[in-house]
Amino acid sequence: MRTLWITTLLLVLAASVAAAQQTTSAIQPDQASSSGGHEKVCDVGGGVTVPEFLSTTALETALGKCKDNQKGKVILSLVVDANGLPGNIYFVGPLGTDADKFALRAVSGDRFKPATLNGAPVAVHEWMELNLNTCVEHFKDTTGKKESAVRLSSQPEQKVRTLASPQPEADNPSPLPRAMINPAPNAPHIDRAGGWVIAPKPLTSPEANYTKEARKAGITGICVVSLIVDAQGMPQNPRIIKSLYPGLDQSAIDAILRYRFKPAMKNGVEPVPVQITVEVNFQLYER
Repeated sequence: MRTLWITTLLLVLAASVAAAQQTTSAIQPDQASSSGGHEKVCDVGGGVTVPEFLSTTALETALGKCKDNQKGKVILSLVVDANGLPGNIYFVGPLGTDADKFALRAVSGDRFKPATLNGAPVAVHEWMELNLNTCVEHFKDTTGKKESAVRLSSQPEQKVRTLASPQPEADNPSPLPRAMINPAPNAPHIDRAGGWVIAPKPLTSPEANYTKEARKAGITGICVVSLIVDAQGMPQNPRIIKSLYPGLDQSAIDAILRYRFKPAMKNGVEPVPVQITVEVNFQLYER
């Protein structure tokens, strides 16, 4: 019996971070919220107070019929700056679904009373846990065509965790990723400040589906996809740079869009976007 075997290999390109930053991400925090790594970030304790969570921006929820309700928890890392604004937001425990995008939007709209040290406001590193309830809403577009989309069925519930707390873990931790990233030698260096970029690490890397047509035709081989891993750890702008078979090319892109990463880190502390390629290897083996 022939069985399916699909593997993926992520390779970090030597492209500069500056070039990657020219690509616009689909999810970005407010411009004012990004600390950009230019202010000192403290840990809570030793005279540094805990920032107080004040409010968040309400997100759009489902208005019509909503089915297939699902619950999940997303954990994000962030810096609350001296103005009480969130920045450097990236995944610690993603779900690998559209719910991750809602979590990023929610935390981007959060506002805090900043932490202080000796009475002066300072930036601190925190984690935010979000409990999300989503569903699939069915509706008709302007032409009357039936459509569906994942929506929030209620506002996210948020819980702040400081570095003084044990590091949080996701309720549904992903298995060890099948994808591998080539380490250090090709990690791009940053000319200014003498820093360098640590490659992104996959947190979820689901398998691509082998299409019925490709399986029947016995198509095997490697499809190569280029993409940006943005500063939040989301895949952006995937494009085929080595085609294998139309159905398998699309299957590879669909899988990669569900990848989530700990983003590349400049000087080990500042998340930055980088360019990578993903090799998706489609193989059929005899049992």
